[in-house]
Amino acid sequence: MTATLADIPVSELKGVGAALEKKLHNLGIQNLQDLLFHLPLRYQDRTRIIPIGSLRPGDESVIEGEVKVADISKGRRRSLLCRIQDGTGTMTLRFFHFSAAQKNNLKPGIRIRCFGETRTGPSGLEIVHPEYKRVDSDDLVPVEEHLTPVYPTTEGLHQGRLRALTEQALAYLKRGALQELVPEALRENWQFPGLVDAVAYLHRPPVDADQHLLLEGLHPAQRRLAFEELLAHHLSLLKLRQKTRKKGAPELSGSGELKQQFLDQLPFPLTGAQQRVSEEVSQDLALAFPMLRLVQGDVGSGKTVVAALAAIQSVESGLQAAVMAPTEILAEQHFINFTNWLEPLGVKVAWLAGKLKGKQRQAQLEAIRSGEARVVVGTHALFQEEVVFSDLGLVVIDEQHRFGVHQRLSLREKGRNGELAPHQLIMTATPIPRTLTMSAYADLDCSIIDELPPGRTPVNTVVIADSRREEVMQRVRSACAEKRQVYWVCTLIEESEALQCQAAEVTAEELKQALPELRVGLVHGRMKPAEKAEIMQQFKSAELDLLVATTVIEVGVDVPNASVMIIENPERLGLAQLHQLRGRVGRGSVESFCVLMYHAPLSNQGRERLTVMRETTDGFRIAEKDLELRGPGEVLGTRQTGVMQFKMADLQRDSDLLTRVKTVAGQMEQWPDHAESLVQRWLGRGEDYGNV
Repeated sequence: MTATLADIPVSELKGVGAALEKKLHNLGIQNLQDLLFHLPLRYQDRTRIIPIGSLRPGDESVIEGEVKVADISKGRRRSLLCRIQDGTGTMTLRFFHFSAAQKNNLKPGIRIRCFGETRTGPSGLEIVHPEYKRVDSDDLVPVEEHLTPVYPTTEGLHQGRLRALTEQALAYLKRGALQELVPEALRENWQFPGLVDAVAYLHRPPVDADQHLLLEGLHPAQRRLAFEELLAHHLSLLKLRQKTRKKGAPELSGSGELKQQFLDQLPFPLTGAQQRVSEEVSQDLALAFPMLRLVQGDVGSGKTVVAALAAIQSVESGLQAAVMAPTEILAEQHFINFTNWLEPLGVKVAWLAGKLKGKQRQAQLEAIRSGEARVVVGTHALFQEEVVFSDLGLVVIDEQHRFGVHQRLSLREKGRNGELAPHQLIMTATPIPRTLTMSAYADLDCSIIDELPPGRTPVNTVVIADSRREEVMQRVRSACAEKRQVYWVCTLIEESEALQCQAAEVTAEELKQALPELRVGLVHGRMKPAEKAEIMQQFKSAELDLLVATTVIEVGVDVPNASVMIIENPERLGLAQLHQLRGRVGRGSVESFCVLMYHAPLSNQGRERLTVMRETTDGFRIAEKDLELRGPGEVLGTRQTGVMQFKMADLQRDSDLLTRVKTVAGQMEQWPDHAESLVQRWLGRGEDYGNV
């Protein structure tokens, strides 16, 4: 059997010793397959000689000419200047690093061929540090026959070396040593080239290649590989889903009595969207394998009620439910809501967070272990080994993107004796663009609460420079005079929580002096949970007019009478976070405002962000723009986990491929070996994130 490229280590290539092998390993290149899937970032056109007279600044080109003069310039920085001429024009070659021998070799009258980027210099066009070689006037020295690839590289590994190594690997490619892993039956009707042709083309595009398509990543050869990479990611997530589902889960049917009591005591009816999503969740919970469902709903759409109904179904079936949130303030808010809703029905709710210590903590742990606590609310403290559940049936995770995939999966081990996995309900108020849902959350079923409760009014968003601070304060004064309440949010300063809290304290003091008739409160991340809860309660019960806060109030705080929010330096925040903050107002029926008070000058991206916020309150449109501006890694919060690092694919550019990817992934169950090899080819050891 022919060895595949994945079986041939790079050390087999001519010229690869231990030191070079280590550098290649740093780039994730272990074997020849890795080397050929280490694709160029861009290309240089060295296939033709360009007349000097037609060059423009920014052009990367090959030129050829006769040396007229070579002199050392002793200006601000010593450099070797060489003037060359080709009959259409003259230009300068500038070298900051040079030797005496180099100067002597560049004699007037010799002919040289150079490659580099043209720029404007002190005396016309110049190229700094061009690649060059001497050519004899009588010889016709051939130019390159294909576009020259420029690869991602690492220190001490030059482009020339990478090109020489890929040249060797391409020779193996011609012997048919790269396996086509997408079966032929699934490749029918598609317009993409074969895998071997696509890889060869991208390493050595011909002279007539469409450079614009290559630059945009839209060439059929690139799309062929992007498709395969997206397919590999999708297959790895499906594998993860199958692995979780193999465990089996408790069937949570419940009598429905507790559920009806809960609905009867709610001061509002469920929206149609809440009813639909609750029904989808309820049906999943009754199955004998773990529910893996993502519920998306914009700020204020009522996801917590859906979570409470799921928790009640678990309790009615004799099992526990755990509700986990990424911050203490959001976890506290859930604890208060669940306690108010469930304890009147005779359901004990426990609370567990990192700051809970000593006897209090032990008491909560015991209530969880014994099963006395039927619902447990907490932060990531719930992951800890010492937290033992009596019989866990359901895990609700709020704002999943704040937790790593690992953390979400580790909770499945907390099920019954480690044999049955708990059902998982994942919620987010950060709308996730469809492209990300289909790729990053392929292991989850998705539900969307696409309806806001009646009586909600859209928030008017105003963008204003901080030079108009006095005007903004007057707006605060008049809102409070009308018995409305106001948030004033101080955003992060240089990633320092201490400085952020300090800024909030200074702002609170300044506002107290400027608006002495108002009752001003302050809440920030360094306060004790009890202090924060007390201030929030005072604001909720209208004992405070104005609440100065850091971004800790981003999620989970519900004060219907608050109708104005001022956000200082909004340009420092991502769109999703701004949208979350704005969602704290407009929760009642009165007209609400969000004032984005920026500090000039704004960057282009900052201006784009604020424009989007002013133009729309549609969370999904904001999420799409956030994806465009920040990229999938940041939007998902997975930059550290490496889950979404694509080599070839781009989720936005290639979003049209995702529906096809999903279909083909489902069909590849018939070829499990191919599916496994595809995941290995594109994700390698990175696929371990699924094996928690």
